[in-house]
Amino acid sequence: MQTPSNYFPLILQMAVALGFILTTIILTHILGPKRKSKIKDETFECGIEVQGNARVPFSVKYFMTAILFVLFDVEVIFFYPYAVNFKHFGLHGFLAVVMFVAFFLIGFAYVYKKGALEWDK
Repeated sequence: MQTPSNYFPLILQMAVALGFILTTIILTHILGPKRKSKIKDETFECGIEVQGNARVPFSVKYFMTAILFVLFDVEVIFFYPYAVNFKHFGLHGFLAVVMFVAFFLIGFAYVYKKGALEWDK
């Protein structure tokens, strides 16, 4: 039976984590150096002098490819619990995974049909 006291360790852990994060953020702003100068505030990239504007627009295809990679890569992570417990899930679990793969493939087919994976267009 679930009681509110069962959640106490979880709430305590979250409070400690949040307290650590807030304490770290506040202390770094209080104790950190506050020296500013034109040279210090300049952009520095691997010792190479800055050339041009950093706000050059990128192709949307680049971002679409990155987002699609993350999307489909994260979906593959959901196969791990099934692979570990596939005997326990039985036929019902198998059909659920087949449905999951079907949705995955439908999404991939949609993306392919829309031309999101073609760089030449």
